[in-house]
Amino acid sequence: MFRGINSATLDAKGRMALPARNREAVHLASDGKVVLTIDMRETCLLLYPLPEWEVVQRKLEALSNINPQARLLQRLLIGHATDLELDSAGRLLLPAMLRNYAELDKKLVLVGQGNKVEVWSEAHWQDGMRGWLLQGAEALNDRGDDFAGLSV
Repeated sequence: MFRGINSATLDAKGRMALPARNREAVHLASDGKVVLTIDMRETCLLLYPLPEWEVVQRKLEALSNINPQARLLQRLLIGHATDLELDSAGRLLLPAMLRNYAELDKKLVLVGQGNKVEVWSEAHWQDGMRGWLLQGAEALNDRGDDFAGLSV
């Protein structure tokens, strides 16, 4: 559903306009209703169309809350999950708590990840890209045989 990278901006009120192709996908999948939560491993946010989030939430709820790692996942992902709806201009009002977590400023990067979109500050995205490219090159050199049948 979501793929590719897009730029976006955050206005002074904390609203983010979704690019047209993402907006269309959200309207088709969920009538403009989305869920925004944190990414536990990165300084970014995760934006799901409501039906996609409901699948994720059911899986999280099915985990044993006696297991400390499962409980942590539930607490952080479900606990930060916020229901949002696109306004008539195709914008989402991002809650201050989530904007602060991801250190979002005016310039944003939206990264399609199939069933969701990652929402990054441009600065964190650029820093991440440098590291990932380095890690990726090293991993390919170290474990190139693992990818022998892959052609991209």
